[in-house]
Amino acid sequence: MSLSRPTSQRGAALVTALMLTTLALVISLSLLYVVITGTRLSAGQKRYRTALAAARGGVDLMTEELIPRLFNSASAGDLEREFALVGLKVPQFVCLRQKIDHPSDQWSSCTPAQVSGDPEESPDAVFRLKGGGDAAGFQVSSKIVDTVAGNTDQSGIDFLDTGGGVSSKDDIVHPRHVPILYSIAVSGSRSGGPVREKAKLSVLYAY
Repeated sequence: MSLSRPTSQRGAALVTALMLTTLALVISLSLLYVVITGTRLSAGQKRYRTALAAARGGVDLMTEELIPRLFNSASAGDLEREFALVGLKVPQFVCLRQKIDHPSDQWSSCTPAQVSGDPEESPDAVFRLKGGGDAAGFQVSSKIVDTVAGNTDQSGIDFLDTGGGVSSKDDIVHPRHVPILYSIAVSGSRSGGPVREKAKLSVLYAY
């Protein structure tokens, strides 16, 4: 005489096996989703950091190179020749000249597009950074969007006197320095094809 399991026990074992298989499949798919999502986030962060570095380059060029030269009466041609290696273009020079010398309410030569907060819309300065290898480079656009007047000396002449002690007598009144404040918008984006790498910065620069 042979013994066999009841039909109900065999059915319960089959259901249990199916449940365990389904649970294992769900766990595997969840792990796969986490890995794929993490990879995508890492790639997105890397692309953003690259675009952010390009935008910071635009801030450095505008604040450390262009604005000081504009105070020394550099022309658009002078700037474009000096920074020809990065293909610098200054397409709105008359407006940019006003932005450097006058507060925002006196920008009579600037169109609404030239004073908007979007640095890619009628920018004051545009240049390109080459990508590594065969990768496309970055286009960097910079624009002054607001100017608050100050009393910064723009002549380039050093008027500093020799220092005196506390007891020295000095009849010259030295006014307190109030810097000119520039609000600058900068955008760095990958050139060519769909723009997936882009970063924008807003900077308050005191000169």
